[in-house]
Amino acid sequence: MDSWIRGVRILDPLYQGDHLKDVLIRDGFIQAIEPFLDLSGDDIPEIDGQGCLLGPGLVDLYSQTGEPGHESRETLEQLQQAAARGGFTRVGVLPNTIPAVDSPAQVVQRLASNDPGKPQVIPWGAITQGTQGERLTNLLELSMTGVVGLSDGQSLGNGRMVQRLLEYAQSLSLPLGLWPCDLAQMGICRDGADAIRLGLLPLPMTSETRPLTALLEEVALSLRPVHLMRISTARSVELIRDAKDRGLPITASVTWLHLLFSTADLDSYAPSLRLAPPLGTPEDREALIAGLEDGTLDAIAVDHCAHTYEEKAVPFSIAPPGAIGLQLALPALWRAFVTTNRWTALQLWSYLSLHPARCLGLETAAIEVGAPANLVLFDPNYEWLATSETLGCDAINTPYSQQTIYGHAKHIWI
Repeated sequence: MDSWIRGVRILDPLYQGDHLKDVLIRDGFIQAIEPFLDLSGDDIPEIDGQGCLLGPGLVDLYSQTGEPGHESRETLEQLQQAAARGGFTRVGVLPNTIPAVDSPAQVVQRLASNDPGKPQVIPWGAITQGTQGERLTNLLELSMTGVVGLSDGQSLGNGRMVQRLLEYAQSLSLPLGLWPCDLAQMGICRDGADAIRLGLLPLPMTSETRPLTALLEEVALSLRPVHLMRISTARSVELIRDAKDRGLPITASVTWLHLLFSTADLDSYAPSLRLAPPLGTPEDREALIAGLEDGTLDAIAVDHCAHTYEEKAVPFSIAPPGAIGLQLALPALWRAFVTTNRWTALQLWSYLSLHPARCLGLETAAIEVGAPANLVLFDPNYEWLATSETLGCDAINTPYSQQTIYGHAKHIWI
């Protein structure tokens, strides 16, 4: 939509710009950026940008949807609505649906959900048939259909399968998203003092570090670039830092909730905090934050995962893992890190827009005259109550349910 945004703070992570100006958007492009624009005689909708920030549309590396197969949890349209409410204009959607997105026909069906003006669903294609981890899909065929990358969204679990994947994918330029996780190790809470105190079955850190070490060895042999998903322990950060120092072609991400919560927050046994991987210890959480700050970890992912009320209205130990977050990640991270001066606004915006786009090999544009208007207008002071109505979906599996949220994406331009 055509818009005249007055007196807005413009954040440009690409060129590290942070300044206050007026912006004119026409026909989907930025037409003018000036200290003062007088367009009072033109019939252009005026938006008061005072106290707001205008930045590139946010990019989510990976999230999950219920469609097809579990539409009662969330449809693709509802996921797009959630993305719009949170300022995300592009959302990587994992293929672990029913049926899985493991064929060109499934990719075409997923891409058909994209309409002009809505956040764009960018599908991941499955690595294995049905995301079952047993037989590889036709990786070359999938790579030519418009997928953003190849990932099952879950642990491959089979070292030989990983080796074959890295061999076969040598000729493909698409990202490979792999989650280092040993599903054979049982546990629902990261091992440590809190797991003992709360009486929750502990999951040792080796459930992540052991497969991560093996995966890094395979990458060292093949030199095939890989994106490491859902990093959650301090030791994993150390391993990735060492691998990057050795020049291995890897990128890595952490989910937003692992930056905001730890095992110290599980006293309520809230099912919405049952995640996969589980929350780390307070030491893990601090290491993840520091890993982002020093560049060991590249980006923040949302890993949005909707569940019905009935699915989550059970004890913590048997609740399905996952939480929604597209609507909440930006305001929650802003309040936790920017308002406390731990991060600058540009740092947060980079972790949620520029860096995820680079991990996926997507184009990024500066906020400048002539550039496409792929933007979000964010009001960090807007107060709202997180309910099913304001979240825009039936799923309310979030630790922020019924809480006052500070920050809201007022408009998006796509």
